[in-house]
Amino acid sequence: MGPLSRREFIKTSLAVGALSSVSTLPLHASPRTATDVVPLGKSGMQVTRLAFGTGSKNGHVQAALGQREFTRLIHYAYDRGIRFFETAEAYATPAMLGEALKSFPRDSYRLMNKVTTDPGVDPMTRFDEMRRTMQTEYFDIMLLHWQHTPDWFAATGRWQDGVLEAQSKKIVHTRGASIHGLPALRQVPGNKWLEVAMIRMNHNGTVMDSAVADDGNRGNVPEVVEHVKQVKQQGMGVISMKLCGDGAFTRHEDRQDAMRFAFKNAGIDCATVGFKSTQEIDEAIDNMNLALV
Repeated sequence: MGPLSRREFIKTSLAVGALSSVSTLPLHASPRTATDVVPLGKSGMQVTRLAFGTGSKNGHVQAALGQREFTRLIHYAYDRGIRFFETAEAYATPAMLGEALKSFPRDSYRLMNKVTTDPGVDPMTRFDEMRRTMQTEYFDIMLLHWQHTPDWFAATGRWQDGVLEAQSKKIVHTRGASIHGLPALRQVPGNKWLEVAMIRMNHNGTVMDSAVADDGNRGNVPEVVEHVKQVKQQGMGVISMKLCGDGAFTRHEDRQDAMRFAFKNAGIDCATVGFKSTQEIDEAIDNMNLALV
């Protein structure tokens, strides 16, 4: 079977969500907690509300721990109930994360990766390289990384087709994009290709979406929240990042407020937080549990 086009996919409504519906992840009862397994919109993918992020300063914070300490940290998070781990091809951590996770049953956790949408690259070749690096047969979620221009959807057509082909071969189960900047975010509502979107979120706009992606200005929190609510109503899953302001929130109260705002005000599905210590893992679980009360 040749690659599916985006138009063919949308027209025929390829039911790839079923690929990710079978799981050995534990299901949790109320009260709601950070380690509950929750659906990402209508994608069929289920993940723990809290994800272990490995991209702090493009993963150099985690990589500086060394493989042994990083593996210990991943195992600690797994033992605490976090079963959702994320990285990106462009980070320093994919190989380290693959090594750290290899002792766990593959169907006991969810793995999200983000691919750089370089021109002139064959998507399937890139996905195969990423699988080898991470010692995995498949990715539960694949995002188009760092989409930051108003024309990103038109510009990444080859990569969208490549992800659809990977889904048809069960190399990827769920598809989405990592969004940066309001011009790119404004293209997300109504997008029929996206199953999930990764959107930056906190209570005061630190390292959030503004008129120019990653320009250092404070983001437009009300507009970001509006778009999150729009895509949620359309059945898209929302994964949030930058809840700690990319490390800028040094006060515990700010980190609590950011977590509370993301779930209470914006209504995100889950969040990824970058960790470098067991204390940070414990705090994030506590903060999320409080935000869910």
